Amino acid sequence: MPPSIAPPWLWIAFTIFIVSMLALDLVLHRKPRERRGQALMWVIGWVSLALVFYVGIHINFGRQPGLEFITGYVIEYSLSVDNLFIFVLIFRYFSIPAHSQHRILFWGILGALVMRFIFVFLGSALLHRFEWIIYIFGGVVILGGLKMLKEEEIQVDPERNLILRIVRRFIHVSSQDGEHFLIRSHGRVYATKLLLVLVMVEATDLVFAVDSIPAVFAITRDPFIVYSSNIFAILGLRSLYFLIAHAIERFHYLKYGLGLVLIFVGLKMMLAEYFPISTGRSLLVVGALLGGSLVLSLLRTRHRHAAEPQPSRSIASAAEESEKPARRKPR
Repeated sequence: MPPSIAPPWLWIAFTIFIVSMLALDLVLHRKPRERRGQALMWVIGWVSLALVFYVGIHINFGRQPGLEFITGYVIEYSLSVDNLFIFVLIFRYFSIPAHSQHRILFWGILGALVMRFIFVFLGSALLHRFEWIIYIFGGVVILGGLKMLKEEEIQVDPERNLILRIVRRFIHVSSQDGEHFLIRSHGRVYATKLLLVLVMVEATDLVFAVDSIPAVFAITRDPFIVYSSNIFAILGLRSLYFLIAHAIERFHYLKYGLGLVLIFVGLKMMLAEYFPISTGRSLLVVGALLGGSLVLSLLRTRHRHAAEPQPSRSIASAAEESEKPARRKPR
């Protein structure tokens, strides 16, 4: 196992904590209907937990591991917002109602936790044994950043999704809508639309992890810090989605800020031996790029958002309205 600040008992305690929080999230959202105010409280709660965890690392292991965790967390949390753009498009494409989005995001996050665990340990083991792989990781991160800068508009095309095509090849797909991922009819098991969307969400996170996990390795080689920063960013993803889904179109320049962040951390990774950059300075650069892109986005859309009618509503807000009691028309 690659060297880490965390003893075995801390890994066990952290795993128990994550499982407990997921169970709590599932219990509290048994009736999957989340208002914006409720989503905001959950986002504040998840961010607060991450900050408490940062303080714990700082006190018990020192300033440097604490800075590495918070920098990795900021990078992962910011990159996850870009992932939410794709989630919105997927849910709109398949016309998924809000109450079903909760189930898909919960199971999608659960699958993401497993994938991150595998990716982090595989990446840590490779870096521990083959130092030169750091240049491959850096190149992957830089390419991801350049792709963000060049990409004019995010598009979702399920017909070109390889994993989705494989699922359709081996599992019969039902044309009926339902609340389950699989249904049985006439002695045959069928996949529902929800399972196809879950597969697309997991495939999206798989692609996202290829860029995001190597980006944190530019900050630290410690597998516990890489994994914990990833996990805390993912845990708040569902609530963050329901908080910003209605206004996600306003973050126009965010992808450019994220692209520049990836290019920066990729170069930091590849040139660390010749031009070392401290973790504190890295955090300042990342914060400046992300903060600047968010401010520019809000300034760009402030007047247009207030003056022009929105051409389309987010599926989350539309579904929320559809759950309100219908008003009777006057006779």
